[in-house]
Amino acid sequence: MIQHSLCAGKVSRRIFHSMGKVFKKLCRLAGETVVKYRLIEDGDRILVGVSGGKDSVALMHILNHLQQAAPVKFSLECVTFDPGFPEFGIHEVQTYCQEQKWSHHTLKMDIASIVQEKGFDRAPCVLCSRLRRGKLYGMAKELGCNKLALGQHLDDIISSMLISLCRGQGITTMAPKVQPDAPEHPVIIRPLALVPEALIKEYTSTLALPQAGICRYREQLQQGDRVYFQGVIEELSRHIPDLRSNIAHSLTKVEIGHLLTLPEEEK
Repeated sequence: MIQHSLCAGKVSRRIFHSMGKVFKKLCRLAGETVVKYRLIEDGDRILVGVSGGKDSVALMHILNHLQQAAPVKFSLECVTFDPGFPEFGIHEVQTYCQEQKWSHHTLKMDIASIVQEKGFDRAPCVLCSRLRRGKLYGMAKELGCNKLALGQHLDDIISSMLISLCRGQGITTMAPKVQPDAPEHPVIIRPLALVPEALIKEYTSTLALPQAGICRYREQLQQGDRVYFQGVIEELSRHIPDLRSNIAHSLTKVEIGHLLTLPEEEK
């Protein structure tokens, strides 16, 4: 497992001091998450989902740095899911990854045709998410990757918790580490789980991100629960400046006995 001091050793210190202040903070938070939840171990082969957006690109840059600085050895492969929309711009992502010297792969599907065939026009994102996850699992198996790294950050985790709570689905969210539901599937890890979105935006504003990731169904996304609750989080944070870190701390202190849980014999 990666030790807490990710900057131990002369080489690691040299790399660390050459980084910008914001990227240092990102790597520190991600490193703490990796250590706290035991996300990366010696010999891991990690498949990283890279859509071309700010979160996934930041994640890949951070993992690439940790790969050089950490005392354990692990390998990285990155993959982009191409939904088959001409406006998606998959070539921009491919070029960006090549320029960074990242080992890059592409998964392509004709999502629009499948959505129409399955009658999911009113909820295309649900179907696309399921198909994308299945394809990523298949790619991980093909490449011999035992872990799949995704770019969800702290704001995503908080909004997922609020969606689940308010929709009556229980007090749950996206965990930093999720064990596979089948032996052939990879472990899902989220190294950005403790990183606020604002810090990622600040860092990626200095990068020339690939002009890609435009989804044909983005209007449905903008009208969905996630965007709404992201607005709720932003509004609440105006009243409670430490809102995000407070909620993150609360999610580690679940008091079952103080919830409306039923006795075992009445479930």
